[in-house]
Amino acid sequence: MIVKMKFVNISGPRNDIDRVTNLYLSRYEIQLESALSELKTVDNLRPFVEINPYRDVLKKAEEFVGYLPDVENVEPDTSMGLDDMFEVVRQANEDYQSLQEQKEKIKKQSEEIRARQHVIAPFRPMDCDLHKVLHYKYIVYRFGRIAVEYYQKMQKYLMDDLGAIFVEGQRDESYVYGAYFVAPAETQKVDAVFRSLHFEKIELKDEFEGTPEQAYRALDRENAKIERELADLDRQAGEMLQGKAPQLVAARDRLEELSNNFDVRKLAARMEDNKEDYYILCGWMAEDDVEKFVKEIQDDDKVFVVVEDDHDAYFGEPPTKLENPKLFKPFEMFVQMYGLPAHNELDPTLFVGITYSLIFGIMFGDVGQGLLLLIGGALIYHFKRAPLAGIIATAGVFSTIFGFVFGSIFGFENVIEPLWIRPIDHMTTLPFLGKLNTVFVVAVAFGMFLIIVAMVLHIINALRDKDIGGAWFDANGVAGLVFYAAVVVTIVLFLTGNPLPAGVVMAVMFGVPLLLILFREPLTRLIRHQSGKMEESKAMFLVEGFFEMFETLLSYFSNTISFIRIGAFAVSHAAIMEVVLQLTGAESGNPNWLGVIFGNLFVCGFEGLIVGIQVLRLEYYEMFSRFYKGSGHAFTPYTKKKTNKK
Repeated sequence: MIVKMKFVNISGPRNDIDRVTNLYLSRYEIQLESALSELKTVDNLRPFVEINPYRDVLKKAEEFVGYLPDVENVEPDTSMGLDDMFEVVRQANEDYQSLQEQKEKIKKQSEEIRARQHVIAPFRPMDCDLHKVLHYKYIVYRFGRIAVEYYQKMQKYLMDDLGAIFVEGQRDESYVYGAYFVAPAETQKVDAVFRSLHFEKIELKDEFEGTPEQAYRALDRENAKIERELADLDRQAGEMLQGKAPQLVAARDRLEELSNNFDVRKLAARMEDNKEDYYILCGWMAEDDVEKFVKEIQDDDKVFVVVEDDHDAYFGEPPTKLENPKLFKPFEMFVQMYGLPAHNELDPTLFVGITYSLIFGIMFGDVGQGLLLLIGGALIYHFKRAPLAGIIATAGVFSTIFGFVFGSIFGFENVIEPLWIRPIDHMTTLPFLGKLNTVFVVAVAFGMFLIIVAMVLHIINALRDKDIGGAWFDANGVAGLVFYAAVVVTIVLFLTGNPLPAGVVMAVMFGVPLLLILFREPLTRLIRHQSGKMEESKAMFLVEGFFEMFETLLSYFSNTISFIRIGAFAVSHAAIMEVVLQLTGAESGNPNWLGVIFGNLFVCGFEGLIVGIQVLRLEYYEMFSRFYKGSGHAFTPYTKKKTNKK
């Protein structure tokens, strides 16, 4: 059902806006509109230009609450005043920042250690005392790296002629790390050779003790100590915030409310009249809430409310708020996926809930698998409140019901007797068509009924929208309904062997509606007393009308035949389960129960998904497209109401 909306204007002294927002509006759902945009005809309107004093503190409170574990189980401390909340957040921020500054200093130390490790890591295989090497007096050393291909050339052609020793460290795909040692007299020559080999020097500072491996491990120990210090600071921060958890959660909740209320100014307008400064708020409220609100403020002489009933008094269409029974609430998801109904449209949620569940049950009739869908969907919906889970649970109920109708339980069709027929076996003989599966015939008949219902809904929506052409002369209006119903009746009479209506009656029932559909536009203009010439010539109008009529007749046929998939999936489900039972040996009387279980789970999941999509396709393309536009926009209150005034 669509909740009826009212457009309200609320005004009062400018300095009273916070009191009204906190005392009244925060307790109701109201979709505020920009007063400056909506009230264009009112003079002397100005925007509010004020900075939200709660926003920055709220951000800090939200940040700290976000660090708390199991915040849902924290009981807020509601005894604090507003000043206390500001002080709690300020003190928490001061303590937290102090700990963060300590962490930053320690992190810099850790980064320095890692940088030193990065320098020394390539030389870890070298077995030498770095401190002694860096203080050699009679031997010159060079630490660095050389490309692998040059290193190989050096070893092959130059090493025997050089008065130097190269000690290798680590190597990777591109470079060999190490150091070469040379006597001072040969330094110039050897340096020149290594430069020609593109040797890249790496400077080592005299800050390491022992071998490169020992120095690296010492740095590792320093880094581990720093990590423990960082963890200790994190623990202190956590304990500090945990100790203030009730106060922080209470501050977050209250500041969020105050911030949202203050932001009402963004949509409000100011008006100065005779040196009096007023605020003006306007927006949409549910009709029931408007009645309660007006009754509540009737003794408050600082609040003035005007409820607008005239559409010309506001701009735009009312927003849409859906309110359906709990059983059908999950199906609002399908309606929202297609588009919310406009305020003057029928809410199709009940229609979708009934038809979707019914068609799903027919296409997927199995007692056992239906119960699995029911239990699984109900549990997920109970704990997660996922709308799709609620839809699955409802569809599972109908799957279980039609499982009894078809006599199928976990694919076994010899356990319970069907209340009606078994889809895979039962055939019906029809004149001219011969033998057809009974479920196929019933599925098409059921589709005809749903198409007629969709046409009736289209007529209702068109009348509510005062669309004369759509109601009377549309392919889904009265003309289309009469034509399609006449075709259905004729087919039923023919297939059941009853005499058909007279030729004149059939010509009238078929011909007149088609002519009305063909001349919809001129007839609509005639009824509305609208003058004006046709944009195209009469011949072009008739040609276009002919092809549109052909398309309409084709759509009647294709949409009707499309419902045969209901019977096809009912039959295919039985056939698939028959294959599963054959593969698991159940048909031979020696079943592999593990295979039966996994086979049922696979079919339940895979086929259930396909059936769910196919049913949704029928809803959207064969039914919704006939009567539903979905051009509404959602009702979005600036805050959720907390309590209702009794």
